[in-house]
Amino acid sequence: MGRYEVERNFLKSNFNKLKSIKTDRMKGLPQPEGIKHYDTDSEIINLPTVSADIIKKQGIFQCIKDRRSIRLYSEEAINLAELSYLLWATQGVTGTNKTGLTFRTVPCSGATHTFETYLFVMNVIGLEKGIYRYLPLEHALIFLFPLDDIEKKLDEISLDQPFIPHFTKKSAVTFAWSTTPYRAEWKFDVSAHKKILIDVGHICQNLYLAGESLDMGVCAIGIYDQEAIDKLLQLDGNEEFIIYLAAVGKKKNK
Repeated sequence: MGRYEVERNFLKSNFNKLKSIKTDRMKGLPQPEGIKHYDTDSEIINLPTVSADIIKKQGIFQCIKDRRSIRLYSEEAINLAELSYLLWATQGVTGTNKTGLTFRTVPCSGATHTFETYLFVMNVIGLEKGIYRYLPLEHALIFLFPLDDIEKKLDEISLDQPFIPHFTKKSAVTFAWSTTPYRAEWKFDVSAHKKILIDVGHICQNLYLAGESLDMGVCAIGIYDQEAIDKLLQLDGNEEFIIYLAAVGKKKNK
């Protein structure tokens, strides 16, 4: 296997290694917070209540059948009700258990939910262009900061892949998911990292299907400049860093 050996072994189940490891949970160390703190004086935008009324394709069969990575978008804006639905579909809280762990619209290993959702907002009715973060417990957005030349910066972060400019300039919003690994490491130690990658896949697939149900296009972005995007979003790159992106926009008529 040569140079592939380490990476291939990473893909395998490492759960048996926990037999010889005492996790931080087993040591009685406190569980990390499941939601990133924010300044309560920040600008908070409450999102519309999620409703099935905006859905254009009700049948899950058709959504799965029609799902594609769409790279060509119209210049039509999306509205807050549509964005609200997409955020709820990817990280929405649907309940809690007795200990306060959240149940969400996507499966997650041990309900550790290591992810935060950041948004590059370009063309959403009622929102200023800039960077936002989703607050799943409140089902709200926190406005972080405006960003000049946001489309150009997205192109640069995406390492100037040939197809990127065609949709970042017309997409309405780009999702950027960060992970805080210790939320899972506390419980699963060295087996946490494979679980994190599996879990973020669940999130992005929900975005694809939710987008398809609105007749919107979605395209996942797995190649990006790690240092550049972490720096832009003011993440430390170690305890929290971006792990996956996806662009969303109204489909361009063929």
